[in-house]
Formats: sequence, structure tokens, C-alpha cells
Amino acid sequence: MGKIIAIANQKGGVGKTTTAVNLAASMAATKRKVLLIDLDPQGNATMGSGVDKYEVAATAYELLIEEMPLDQVVEKDTTGKYDLVAANSDVTAAEIKLMECFARELKLRNALAKFKNHYDFIIIDCPPSLNMLTVNAMAAADSVLVPMQCEYYALEGLTALMDTINKLASVVNPDLAIEGILRTMYDPRNRLANDVSEQLKTHFGDKVYRTVIPRNVRLAEAPSFGSPVMYYDKASAGARAYLALAGEMIRRAEKQKTKQVA
Repeated sequence: MGKIIAIANQKGGVGKTTTAVNLAASMAATKRKVLLIDLDPQGNATMGSGVDKYEVAATAYELLIEEMPLDQVVEKDTTGKYDLVAANSDVTAAEIKLMECFARELKLRNALAKFKNHYDFIIIDCPPSLNMLTVNAMAAADSVLVPMQCEYYALEGLTALMDTINKLASVVNPDLAIEGILRTMYDPRNRLANDVSEQLKTHFGDKVYRTVIPRNVRLAEAPSFGSPVMYYDKASAGARAYLALAGEMIRRAEKQKTKQVA
């Protein structure tokens, strides 16, 4: 069975979509079968995958509202070599229409149920707000990956986010867990970043990934070329960091499976 990971943070600009695209590409590069679901109406993960959000035949709207089967919605031809459920402004309408649906928070979970075992990892890029699309992602996911910058306000926001995740888990998905906390846009020369990083490790222990994502020009440039960074500049610090993160996550997932079997 595949593992479904929602990438979420209510705060924008923390590298959420960058993480979704580059983690999906890095996992696909290790020969895992990966699906990336873009649930953000801005469609940045779609464009960053080399898919024109204005030209797609179907998006998350068709998946959630029109209940089109996943295999008819998926885009196969992405620059990251993973499958993609695209998003564009139609997904804003999906959020509104969901409010009228029965069992509205379970629409994504139900849409993925038949196809979960087709993939090793399903990664969901959530919008930067706690709306019905994010609730659907949380209801469908096995775990939540939280990207965050090592800044004071981000630390405060993280406490609120953890509280929200716990509340959502109790209502729509009792099995939802924290996959991990990822430090993004990290500058080791910044004293505050180092202080916040230490506080994170103290409070969250091994939930904080050893891998950190550095501030990296190539990482920032890659989306404008419609490509994950590993296919834009595989020698860059950003590409190496996301490959290391994929390796760390795969090792954790395999260790978990071994424990469950034992």
C-alpha cells in the first residue's frame, strides 16, 4: 500500500510547493512510483512540473466534484517523472462546491481509495490556508510533512498548526500522524536560524528531519523553467538536499514497515 503525505503549513512562503515538487521528483528518481496532487488553486506545483495549468484536460476539480476516476485525471508527462493531478483556478470553484457535498471532507480519501496501492508515495500540496481542500488532504493522508523557516514567527505558527492537525485528526482522521518537520531556506550563518533549529530539535526530537534545505538560487530558479531542481541543476545544493530528504524519508518508511510486520 502506498503512503499518502500531505505537505501543509498555514503560513505561505515557507517552501511548501518547492518541497512537494522536488520531493516527488527525488522519490521518483529512486525508482519509486509517485503521484503528486496539486490542491492549490494557484497551480504552482503543476507549472513547476512542466505542465501548463491553462491547457490541462482535467484537474483536482474533476477528481473531487465530478468524481472522475483518478486514472482519467492524472497527467503522466511531467518533467519530474512522476504522475500529477493538476490544479488551476477551477480548484477554487471546487472548494466552494465542496461545501454543498455530502461527506465533503472525505471526497479525496474516497477518490484515492482504489488507487492507493498503485503508488509507493502520494504527495499532496495543500493550499496555504485551512480550507475545505486542506481538510480533504488531511482526511486522506497518513501523515503531514510541515516545511518551515527557522524564524521566531514561524515557531509560533508551528504550535498553532500542530494544534490544528491534532483537532482535525480527532474529527476526520484518527490515524493522522506528523511525518516530520522540514527546515527550509536554511542559512547556517544566521544565529536566529540556529537558535530556532535547536528549539525545534528540543521540542520535536526525531520528528525534525536531519536533512535541511538551504537557501539556494538554483532552487528558486527551477520553477520558472517548469522543472524540479534535480533536472535543472543536479549538482546544486538544493538538488542534493532534496535527494537526501527523499532517502531519509524512504529509510523511515521502510523501518516503520519492518516494525509493523514484527
